[in-house]
Amino acid sequence: MSGRSGRPWTKGEPISSEPRYRSIAADLAEKIRAGHYAPGDALPAQRDLSHSYGVTLMTLRQALRHLSDEGLIVQQAGKGTYVSPPHLAYRLGSLRSLADDLRDQGHEVHTRVLDSSLRRPPSAVAVQLGAPALRLERVREFAGRAAVHQVSWVRKPFGNRLRAVDFTTKSLYAALADAGVAVARAAETIRPDVLDETLAGHLRAAVGTPVFVSDRTTYSLDDTLVVVDRAVILGEMMEIRAARAATGLSLTWSGSQP
Repeated sequence: MSGRSGRPWTKGEPISSEPRYRSIAADLAEKIRAGHYAPGDALPAQRDLSHSYGVTLMTLRQALRHLSDEGLIVQQAGKGTYVSPPHLAYRLGSLRSLADDLRDQGHEVHTRVLDSSLRRPPSAVAVQLGAPALRLERVREFAGRAAVHQVSWVRKPFGNRLRAVDFTTKSLYAALADAGVAVARAAETIRPDVLDETLAGHLRAAVGTPVFVSDRTTYSLDDTLVVVDRAVILGEMMEIRAARAATGLSLTWSGSQP
């Protein structure tokens, strides 16, 4: 006996009204959530997957598009299909170190220190902090990937107290607190951008990859500017969250200037 399409089917075999690609997507999603495929892992090649599920490449690709729309996988042209990495939450309402904030969310964060030295800052920073200042350059890694490149300039009187600190294990804010510097407030702007050639190697990502750029200035209790900081964050690794309240966080949106 055959169906209307003319294709044979076995007597008594249940016929599902669900499109085949949806059942494949559901099966792959279950495997991802169960940890069979871990964050950052490559899925088998499309031809291997289509063979294992007994479907055409077209059907398999429909399933992968469905998973991509759900944010479970990332397809990279010419490279393959990967399980999406977990996302860090950048909390706008917290006044604390980025690394401390991420660890508080349960992420295992590794820090590579690229530079810790007294230098003359760029002119825009020197106007604010004076010169020289402590330049602290770090790369933050989690889930086996570089996610954040950060350069912090610390005003010299405070920076001198931090020369011997091991910043692979201690955050800048914690080091300042240990040195007797109480952080009172910070001002921050975050804007979208793309990764440039200078930082592409540090973050092991292609030039032009979408990023967030955070510029933060941090002040002590007597309103002395202590730190000028810039963090470049891979867009695919981070989501930004804000808790809003009537008397809490204030967000100001502004368009780019021509």
